[in-house]
Amino acid sequence: MSIVRIDAEDRWSDVVIHNGTLYYTGVPENLDADAFEQTTSVLTQIDAALKKQGSDRSRILDATIFLADKNDFAAMNRAWDAWVVPGHAPVRCTVQAELMHPQFRVEIKIIAAV
Repeated sequence: MSIVRIDAEDRWSDVVIHNGTLYYTGVPENLDADAFEQTTSVLTQIDAALKKQGSDRSRILDATIFLADKNDFAAMNRAWDAWVVPGHAPVRCTVQAELMHPQFRVEIKIIAAV
């Protein structure tokens, strides 16, 4: 089985596809935004990555959400709840983590069927 690495660089690939499964991690582009807006930004990136590979958010199997501040949990959930497809919610966990960029409030990693 082949492994497809999309927009691969020395340190990471934007998307990896193996055996009909897509792997993607998104970080916010709007660094001065609050947690709701950063989450919305990352979810928009996820939509674009999935669409480009012939998939969509209803096919997400698993999501891991990393929050820099646990107090942003409600704001992140507001964005997530407005975005997730009813009846097609993936397995999800949310963890508080020290993110690598001091202005990142959220980072989201997904696994989806293609």
